[in-house]
Amino acid sequence: MEILSNLTSTFPNFLLAGIPGLESAHTWISIPFGCLYAIALSGNSMILFVIITHQSLHEPMYYFLSMLSATDLGLTVSTMSTTLAILWFNAREISLDSCIIQMFFLHGFTVMESGVLVAMAFDRYVAICDPLRYTTILTNSRVIQMGTLMIIRSVVLIAPLLLLLKPLYFCRANILSLSYCYYLDVIKLACSDTRANSICGLIGLILTTGVDTPCIVLSYILIIRSVLSMASPKEQHKVFSTCMSHIGAVAIFYIPMMSLSLVHRYGQSAPKVVHSMMANIYLLLPPVLNPIIYSVKTKQIRKAILSLLLATKQR
Repeated sequence: MEILSNLTSTFPNFLLAGIPGLESAHTWISIPFGCLYAIALSGNSMILFVIITHQSLHEPMYYFLSMLSATDLGLTVSTMSTTLAILWFNAREISLDSCIIQMFFLHGFTVMESGVLVAMAFDRYVAICDPLRYTTILTNSRVIQMGTLMIIRSVVLIAPLLLLLKPLYFCRANILSLSYCYYLDVIKLACSDTRANSICGLIGLILTTGVDTPCIVLSYILIIRSVLSMASPKEQHKVFSTCMSHIGAVAIFYIPMMSLSLVHRYGQSAPKVVHSMMANIYLLLPPVLNPIIYSVKTKQIRKAILSLLLATKQR
């Protein structure tokens, strides 16, 4: 009866998965995972620190970069605890309420990061296509408004989606396929009607990826058109090089996210280890690579980090 009550519950406990088929090697797998989490936390914290402490970086472009680092930190922290707990202690059980809280931060920071990438594309568009009005368009108050709008959009889109999970009835063995709670993974285990959840999820997808991706693409179409009208190839190369960091950030965010969604919806026949690896790549790739990309490609950030490291060494 106790087993039956666990399988047929409105408020169940879920079992998270580690790396399927490699359970015996979890301790060894935790070493590269721990290193990647450390790189993500230290890299994004350093970007935030240098932007806050260096007056020369108090410009819209770097404000948006600090928002990107903050969302990457949020994404890292939101899943790090459950992933490392499984790899180190095999602590797989999680309640529905804890699952909902984790999904709120995970999906909320994902929506926020998508919004930040749109804001950064707009920043590049104004800087290249309308440079004389850059300071009047992207004022500090406008940047704050854009940041606030990103937070409000995340909460408004994610909160109803997760609250709709509460009335659902779960009557299957509640074993998730990932090391953290992912909305599509949880919803598959429900036995009651999930049409409202599907509609709400579709609306959320349209209002995030369906809006943000075309906005980024449109920004770059206008940027390319403006750059190609420049006479000097040297000028063209210089302007394009200022966009490379952002293009890299967009690629490492959207490609894994779309790949994971496709695997979850259409890749049922794929090995479980593929699902698990895709899920971890989706979450770890942007927070790990974004600080590296911006440190290497952005001269001002690179100089600020080097001056900080040299000052620390001299002490």
